[in-house]
Amino acid sequence: MDFLRPATWREALAAKAAHPDAVPLAGGTDLMVELNFDRRRPDRLLDLGRVAELATWETDEDTVRLGAGVPFRDIIERLAPRLPALALAAHTVGSPQIRTRGTVGGNLGTASPAGDAHPALLAAGASVEAESVRGSRDIPVEEFFTGPKRNVLAADELIRAVRIDTARGPQQFAKVGTRNAMVIAVCAFSLALHPHTRTVTTGVGSAAPTPLRARAAEAFLTGVLDEGGHWDHGRPVSPAAAARFAELAAGACAPIDDVRGSADYRRHAVGVLARRTLHWTWTAYTAPKGAASCA
Repeated sequence: MDFLRPATWREALAAKAAHPDAVPLAGGTDLMVELNFDRRRPDRLLDLGRVAELATWETDEDTVRLGAGVPFRDIIERLAPRLPALALAAHTVGSPQIRTRGTVGGNLGTASPAGDAHPALLAAGASVEAESVRGSRDIPVEEFFTGPKRNVLAADELIRAVRIDTARGPQQFAKVGTRNAMVIAVCAFSLALHPHTRTVTTGVGSAAPTPLRARAAEAFLTGVLDEGGHWDHGRPVSPAAAARFAELAAGACAPIDDVRGSADYRRHAVGVLARRTLHWTWTAYTAPKGAASCA
């Protein structure tokens, strides 16, 4: 196995162009498991650990440009006020050691339906900045995944950064697993409220071949909040409307039976998470200023 170790982003792109089969190595928290269990044996690894710019981020009033190599630890410690759902998801990623090594770019590149970052990125509104020696492009995150552990990246492309809208309202993330920590999600759900546009967005993980948005549920809840004047008077959503939102969220799923849970259980659990995150985010939205956090 050849080990390529570029020192700059330009060198990384050149190496990927020359060797399209080279598998990128970021934090290694997924790839090293596959190598250790001999599930994967690539001819070349492309180690991106020395490319310093991948481990930085930039912020402005509206967005965060998160380098592909930024570890989950930094999102929790430095970016939680701007990216609350992603910070909550980062808290659930493995152990402290894994959160120090694992990256959002690596999570996206692996493209597992159970990737913890994916529902939060979908709900928050994110795009993937992909680049090759041919140029760069921004890919909306909901268009990035094409199947289990498959994505739209061309053979010579690498993920350079992720652009994420800064939270302007409460966001939540929750997942179901066989235990409380260091576990692959049976299912996961994220919800973001956007008071400035009076809309809601969602993200669902580990309940279909790819992470997805529950668009019918989003449209229903957006309509309920608008028609009922909830954004202005702050009254909670009725139990019937919350139940319908949960039903639509569950209906967006196309899960499978596996060792972690049955398809029926996953649908049920997504509905439960949808109701819970709706309650949590709306409670945060209506709380007196300073009394509750968006996260």
